[in-house]
Amino acid sequence: MFKYTRFEKARIIGARALQIAMGAPVLIDVPEGTTPLEAAILEFEKGIIPITVIRPS
Repeated sequence: MFKYTRFEKARIIGARALQIAMGAPVLIDVPEGTTPLEAAILEFEKGIIPITVIRPS
């Protein structure tokens, strides 16, 4: 499994939470009343966020 740094993880979750807050569909079933940040964290933990990290080689 790919290991993200804490900075990459924060950036991915923050970007996805912003997308959800702006109306993007949530890719998993979340309980009613879940905040965009909580939904983004759940998506990250399941590994289904459609964001890619490109590192210089």
